[in-house]
This record gives sequence, C-alpha cells and structure tokens, in this order.
Amino acid sequence: MFSIVFTMLAGMLIGHFLRDGKRLEKIEKSTSVTIFVLLFVLGLSVGSNSVITSNLGRFGWQAAVLAILGMSGSVIAARVVTRLFFRKGGEKDEK
Repeated sequence: MFSIVFTMLAGMLIGHFLRDGKRLEKIEKSTSVTIFVLLFVLGLSVGSNSVITSNLGRFGWQAAVLAILGMSGSVIAARVVTRLFFRKGGEKDEK
C-alpha cells in the first residue's frame, strides 16, 4: 500500500516541475490509452476467474447498486464544490 502512495506522490512531485513543458502534453494523450489497457486487463482477470463469474449473479446486483450510489455521490459532491468555489464573477447563486 505504501508503494502505491509513494509512487503517486513521486508522480505528483515530478508533474509539478514538468507542468509547463511540452513533454506533459504527450503524457496526457497516453493517459487514456493506459486506462483502457488497464480496464481491459482487469476484465480479462475477472472473466478468467471461475469463482467470480459463477457468483456474478449473486453479487452482481450489489456491485451495481454500489457503483450507482458511488457515481451519484460523486456527481452531487462535484456540483456542491462547483457551486461553492467556482462561481462566475463572484456572483451569488439566487435559487
């Protein structure tokens, strides 16, 4: 767990120093490709695991509910943060 946190912190530190460079543009383009590859590999590992696929009917609905609630909470939190911190021109929201 600590290796993941330290790797993330190292990336943040290096990214801070490279934020004005041209190299960062290439990294940003490759981020989507990397995420798709990771999702594909995750799908391969889940699909090849017979324990997971045999219990998918039992636990699939729970995973769907958790995913929907997680996404809903993220959307609500993003709207609250946007309204609190990113108002245009300093105007107050009159609703």
